[in-house]
Amino acid sequence: MSFISVFDVLGPNMIGPSSSHPAGAVAIALIAQKMISPPLKEVEFILYGSFAKTYKGHGTDRALLGGVMGFATDDTRIRDSFAIAEERGIAYRFTPNETESDIHPNTVDVKMVNEAGQTMTVRGESLGGGKVRIVGINGVQVDFTGEYSALIVVQQDRPGVVAHITKAISEAGVNIAFMRLFRDAKGGIAYTIVESDDKLPAGIQDRIRENPNVHDVMVVQD
Repeated sequence: MSFISVFDVLGPNMIGPSSSHPAGAVAIALIAQKMISPPLKEVEFILYGSFAKTYKGHGTDRALLGGVMGFATDDTRIRDSFAIAEERGIAYRFTPNETESDIHPNTVDVKMVNEAGQTMTVRGESLGGGKVRIVGINGVQVDFTGEYSALIVVQQDRPGVVAHITKAISEAGVNIAFMRLFRDAKGGIAYTIVESDDKLPAGIQDRIRENPNVHDVMVVQD
């Protein structure tokens, strides 16, 4: 028999008219913004399923924008996220997509551009109760929740890269909870995602970047 906690049903504390629906939106955007260097210049939210139908009435639009600016679910600034984004010079738009049906009903693509011209697209699913799953990075299918400290390595799919990553993590004294490799094609761009119970130490990105087949390293943690 599976156990369902009250937290799973009710979700976390949330600023807005409906707690569970926008709580997941905040969480997705909060994870996404950690994958691109600040400051953010523009963002587009492409909404699918019920997100596309109800994003205005349930406050999901404010929640997404607040999350991508780094606001947590209980941050009162979420109510004013439109005005704050304009003050910060962040261009934003919401694009409902009601034609793509073979997709989780609460899905959003967060398409970001920073001041340096770097682009990043993150797809997330809101699972209910504030829980989420990240299922895509720049068009490559991935799978992680953001509940653990996560190390995301963008690499060329070449022999020895994963061994280099695990050695760097071991030398840093980090215990691996989960580790998975995702790729779009043999020899192409791949993503190694390492989740840990521990806080990932400063400097681990630089150590991993020493391999010439590593293109980028991102840390997603509180």
